[in-house]
Formats: sequence, C-alpha cells, structure tokens
Amino acid sequence: MNRSIIRWGLCSLAVLAFCAASFGQVAVGVSVRFGPPALPVYAQPICPGPGYMWTPGYWGWNDEGGYYWVPGTWVLAPVGMLWTPGYWGWGGGFYAWHPGYWGPHVGFYGGINYGFGYTGVGFVGGEWRGGAFYYNRYVTNVSVTHVTTVYNRTVITNTSTTSFNGGTGGIAARPSPQEEAWGRERHTEALSSQTEHERFAAQNRQNFAAENHGRPAIAATARPGDFSSHSAVGARAAGGEYHAPAMSPREARVNSAESNRTESNKGRSNEGFRPFTPPAKNSASNERNNERKNGNVNRGNESRNNEDRVNENRGSESRAQKESHGSSAPKNERKSSPPPPRRQAPPKDDHHHKQ
Repeated sequence: MNRSIIRWGLCSLAVLAFCAASFGQVAVGVSVRFGPPALPVYAQPICPGPGYMWTPGYWGWNDEGGYYWVPGTWVLAPVGMLWTPGYWGWGGGFYAWHPGYWGPHVGFYGGINYGFGYTGVGFVGGEWRGGAFYYNRYVTNVSVTHVTTVYNRTVITNTSTTSFNGGTGGIAARPSPQEEAWGRERHTEALSSQTEHERFAAQNRQNFAAENHGRPAIAATARPGDFSSHSAVGARAAGGEYHAPAMSPREARVNSAESNRTESNKGRSNEGFRPFTPPAKNSASNERNNERKNGNVNRGNESRNNEDRVNENRGSESRAQKESHGSSAPKNERKSSPPPPRRQAPPKDDHHHKQ
C-alpha cells in the first residue's frame, strides 16, 4: 500500500516537472545538403519492464563524420505521455532534422515507417489506460512474465525503409489537420537519458554510415546508453543500397547564419552603411520635393524675368520719347504761364490843377 502511494506521488511529480518544462513548438535542427541512408532492418529487444516505451532508431548527424545511427531503445516514459519520433524533411533545398518530443498525442513524423508500432501515422504499439501503459503484443516484443498489461490488435504494416520526407525518393506525406492540431499542443523535449543515448552513439565510429554502409552493428538496445552485448541488437541488413556522398560532411552541413546573411544580401547594392529606406516611397517623395523646388525656382526666375522685362520696357519707352521730342519736355508737362502784369494806377489829370 505504502509503495503504491509513493509510486503515484513520484509519477505526479514527474508529470508536473514535464509540464513545467514544456515547449509549444519543437524547433528545426540541423540542415544537410543530402539525405540520410535507408533505415536498417533489425529486431526489437525485449521490453525491460512496465512503463517503458519504444523510441525508434534514426540517423543523427555529426559535422565531422556525417550520418550516424542512433539505436532504437526502450525508455521509461513520463506517465500519460507518448513519443513523437523526429524525422528528416526536405525543404528550401536542404534536408532538415525535426526533433522528436513527448506529448499527449503522437503528431506528424514525416510519414516514416519506423516499425514496432510507428507505421508512419500515429502509434499502434500501445496506449495509456489510467496510469498504466498497455502494450500491443502484435507489434512489440513484450514478455508476459515481466509485463501483464498487454493486448493483441492486428496492425497493417508496410516494408518501406525510406528515412526522410519529401525530396527525391522521399515519403510524400503531409500532416493532417488533426496532426497539425496535436503539433500545437504542449510538448516536452527528449529526456536526458535520450540525449545521453544519442551522445554515446556519436562516439562510436561503427555507428557512422561511412563505416557500416547503412548496416550498423548496434541497431537497438534494451535500455538507453547500454551498448553492451547483452543489451545490444545488430542490424539484420541495410535498408537499401548505400551510396557514398560526393562531398565531405563539413561541405554538406548548411550553416543557418550564413544562409540568412546570403538571403538578406541578395539584390543589395554597394551603399556602404547608409540606413535603408524603401525605394518606392523614397523616390516618390524625392520626386515631389524636386518638383516643388523646381516649381518655386522657376516661379522665382519667372518673376525676376518679368521685372526685367518691365524695366526694359520702361527704359525703351523713355528712350523712344526722348528720341522723338529731342530736348523738349514731355507732352504731359505744361509750361507755367507768366504771372499777369500788375495794374498801375491811372495817371492824374493835370488840367484840373491848371484851372
């Protein structure tokens, strides 16, 4: 009884921890100029115990050695969570890695047939019923001696070993509206045990496609990070013919920062470090300003020209008048008449005095 209480308490804390570290959208990882090899053919190790969920193997990428195989493994899953595998997808001229994540539903993973319940759409290898995970023994390797929560349900499987979506020879699958909706749910990234498992795989040269030609010696393990002989399972065969790449891993790796700089520099002239102004608006405003300036200048010149013409006409008129009248005064000028003579008193009559 006490053990059950402790177990449920730990499970509740685990769920709360994963919800706190949740992610709304999983980011795109590395981009490469050529696609990964086909998925190898291998058997699934037996499930180690209750609560473990299968996470399929995939091709990882290393800038020094290129593609390397990350073995599939059983992982102790967060209660109520399902694993959506990562996948390689073609887009923008490159193959980009979309990392896997934990969530309440299995979202889109490129339509890749990873096997063991991951047929390309959803997951049919098991399901949560309350706090316990039930395994579909039709597609998963589970021993009823160690695990009792099992059922049998027929699943139609395909034999495709294509390891990427889109591009030449890739899976032509697109997410459904339901998968898109599930892709927007709250997610949690891969567990620390999964990231350590991937890191250990990258340290083994036998896992690189350049060494194993698509048939890794360790294709799957019973537990994450356990590459010992009692846990590891080798590949039965390569999933397809291996073709060595024509370029080195460093040449094939796409640098996102350089790609962004290249896109932003397209069509840009050598303008030094002048601030950028949208060409259409700038040219239009400049045209209007130039028209206004030119109009004012022309009007100013025109007024000055008119003044010059007026002065010129006045000067011509005065010259013409002077030439026609010589030194005489202008017509409009009147001569001033001399003042009228003063009337003198009549002379006195002298004959009165004579009388």
